Amino acid sequence: MSHIKVVKKEELSTSKWSGGRTTELYIYPKNELYENRNFKFRISSAKVDLEESTFTKLPNIKRKIMILDGKLKLVHENHHEITLEKFDQDTFYAHWDTKSYGKVTDFNLMLNENTDGIIEHINLKDHINFEQNNKDKYENFTEVFYIVKGKIYISVDDESELLKSGDVAIIKNSDKLNIKLENNDTFNSHIIRTKVNY
Repeated sequence: MSHIKVVKKEELSTSKWSGGRTTELYIYPKNELYENRNFKFRISSAKVDLEESTFTKLPNIKRKIMILDGKLKLVHENHHEITLEKFDQDTFYAHWDTKSYGKVTDFNLMLNENTDGIIEHINLKDHINFEQNNKDKYENFTEVFYIVKGKIYISVDDESELLKSGDVAIIKNSDKLNIKLENNDTFNSHIIRTKVNY
């Protein structure tokens, strides 16, 4: 049984929105549509072409956003405001009144009220290992690795896959897995790791 599902850059779906273009990297359940708002979690990357934009309101959704390129100021009315530079992140609720200022490429994680998750940037020079364990309070978990720049090998036990810029690797439920990322480029590779429990 294969532990790693790889989605190549050219297989990903990109669509237009009012402020630019967005690429869906992963949605769960897999046949769910973003428009229906019934997903447990959704991972995407968007290119914001407008200097100022208003975020779509989504009830019962927590959002995490990380900047991949550029600089962005987020203003959450009656909550907080923050300026994000490359690989900085912010967490907020999608029913808030939120405006953004700046043209960027960003990385988004949307979580419904019964899920929990993290996103982190990995600057990979050589290799790194993860041991995947589920939290007791959740039944399922998924890790998604998005290659921002470079080439890496991702390995789980005896299985290994080569990933290039724009590719996605998805690793789902197992009691315990040892995950290894190994740089395969002449410069450091940059990866966004998402871990979701649900």
